Amino acid sequence: MTSEKGLAEILRKVGYSEKAVDYYMKKLNVGVIEGVEAVDSYGGPCGDSMRIYLKVEDGVIKDAKFEAQGSAGTFASGSSVTEMIKGKTLREAGKITEYVVLEDIGELPAQWHLGPRLVIDALRKSIKRSQYDKSWSTVRERYVKR
Repeated sequence: MTSEKGLAEILRKVGYSEKAVDYYMKKLNVGVIEGVEAVDSYGGPCGDSMRIYLKVEDGVIKDAKFEAQGSAGTFASGSSVTEMIKGKTLREAGKITEYVVLEDIGELPAQWHLGPRLVIDALRKSIKRSQYDKSWSTVRERYVKR
């Protein structure tokens, strides 16, 4: 048994669904989108963290990627959400909940159910970041009255 097959088998045995294992093993949409303004991160109470990159054109998400540090559930949740939101408007993407993520990826071990919450929090922060007024180039310009 190869180490990759062995890891997948262990994940199944501890309670990850086949789809969650597949997302984790393939690491779908893990990476960075250079030059985007819609990027923000969120750290969970468990120590896992996620940063989501959104390429937005005319209010529609054209591409999405993420970076994460954490469990297989966190990576599976990131892959699920980034696949879900491509082609959606920012408003539609903002309505996705952790329950929708869990429904998509299937079963996770009870102790790893924070992954879907983490990815939703990171997504909402990235969406909010994309909607900031971009007429200023520095933080000082943003807060100094004109």
